[in-house]
Parts: sequence; C-alpha cells; structure tokens
Amino acid sequence: MRLERSVLLVPGSSSKMIAKAAAAGADAVCIDLEDAVALTEKEAARANVRSAFADLDFGRSLRMLRINGLDTPFAYRDLVEIVEDVGDRVDLIVVPKVDTPADVEFVDRLLTQIEQHRGIEHPIGVEALIETAAGGMNVREIAASSGRLEALVYGSGDYAASMQMPMNAIGEFDDNDALYPGHRWHHVMHVIVGAARAHGKRAIDGPFGGVRDPDGLHRACQIGRAMGFDGKWCIHPAQVDPVNATFVPSTRELEWAQTVVAAYDVAVEEGKGAVSVDGTMIDVASLRMCQTVVERARLAGLLPTATESGPS
Repeated sequence: MRLERSVLLVPGSSSKMIAKAAAAGADAVCIDLEDAVALTEKEAARANVRSAFADLDFGRSLRMLRINGLDTPFAYRDLVEIVEDVGDRVDLIVVPKVDTPADVEFVDRLLTQIEQHRGIEHPIGVEALIETAAGGMNVREIAASSGRLEALVYGSGDYAASMQMPMNAIGEFDDNDALYPGHRWHHVMHVIVGAARAHGKRAIDGPFGGVRDPDGLHRACQIGRAMGFDGKWCIHPAQVDPVNATFVPSTRELEWAQTVVAAYDVAVEEGKGAVSVDGTMIDVASLRMCQTVVERARLAGLLPTATESGPS
C-alpha cells in the first residue's frame, strides 16, 4: 500500500519548480509532460525530468511522471527516453485521458519491455486519469485492465469539457453547481471510487484550481474524502498541508476505530460471537471499516506500524 493523500503536480519544463516540489512534503510529486508543457518544449522538458529523477532528493515523496496522451506523437518517447534512462527512480506513470482498457494495456506492455531491456527490477506502477466521457463509461473495465494499475484519478476539467458540462474553473464551485439539485459530479466520482475499490486500487480526486481560496479547497477535500477518495491532486505547494490534513482519520474517528478493533480482538480471544461497544453492536462490516481507518492512520504516520508496535 502507498500513501497518496497529496499529489503535487509540477510542470516538467521548469527545473526550478521541480526542485521546489521535491521539497514540498507532498506524499507524491507528479512531474507533468502533458498539459503543463507547451508543444515546443516537450523534448526539452524530458531532459529536465531525467535530470530531476536522477539528481534530486524527493525524500519520502513518491516519484511520478504524467506522460503525454497516447493519441499524440510524444507519449511513447516520454516512456522510452525517461524510463530507459532513470526508470529505477520512477515509482508511477500517470496516463492521461484513458478511454479504454487498451490504453493501460499498451503502457503496461511497453513498460514491461523497457524494464526487461534495462534490467529494472521493481515494476513501475500506473495510474489512469479518468477525464473523458469514454473513460467514465469504461471505468469498470479500465480498473480491471492490468495488475500494474494502482490507482484511478478523476480529472474534472477535461471530463467537464468532454461531457460539455460548463465549469468556470477546474474543481471549483460556481453558479452551475448552485443551479443543479445535488452534486453535479457525484456520478462519475462515485463510479471511480467504486471501480477502484472493487479491484483493490486507490482513488485520487482531481485538483482544485483556486489557490487563493482555502475555504473552497477545504470543502472540496471534505467532499472527496466523504466519497471515499484516498487523496487529491494539488497544483500549488500551499495546498499540500491542508490536503494532507484532510485525507486522514479525525481524532474522533481514530479513537472509535481503535476501540472497536481492540474490543473485537478481546471478544475473539474469549470465544464470543458478538461484541458491543458503548451500547452499539459491532458486526463484521463495522469491523472492516474500523480496520481501514486504523490502517490509513498507520500509513499517514499517526500510529506506529504493526512491526513497530509488535504483534497485534
């Protein structure tokens, strides 16, 4: 399992910005070769990415690369040039605008060949951006497409454009949201989380464009977490800490979860088939939810790991 509360996106065309991102404390740093890089800078940006992965200390942050779309002349060169050179320093490849399982399968096969050719021992993970109407319709099949696939990511801006649904700014709330009797993006977000969970993947919410709107960011994070997402993309280092603080169990949630797990362990030792905590009967589904809360807290460093705390 990987901790991915915050994913800080940074343009591959700026070595200075990449260096700042590497030190920002995000759970993951995603160097972008797609939307954040002009067409005339694509090849030069690859050199920046190779240098960054080779030379920079990313600390505990996962090292990610968003390649160009598979319908462009850049994507295969992004993979070949960068992974052949510094693939042993890359944790995850983000594939944009994934429409069908074949998109993930193509990247999987190419990565497998490069890893075999270069002797890269650890398999590089893949994350699929669901940001088109086709991707939204095929998300269940995409989630099942490859063992290399680790996460599904919701790309709200391109999804809105693909669906021809008005959106004033990426991930923000506007008059269109007020007009709609409910959450306009509930369906696609819920399907992404459901498909991810059905296949043991992470689900990551897309970015919030309002870098000067902390209240809006907090609301967006709360909605994402309430819907089951593991984390959220960030477009500015100032967003990292509030995002990290949101996508963890609250003190109250964690205390309750620990109480339930401990009470259930005692009941098992005593041979009891049912357990009650503070007057509430706990079933297996409740136990699983609480175990998930405890595990997330451990990943975030809020609790010692099972190894550190000894046998449970």
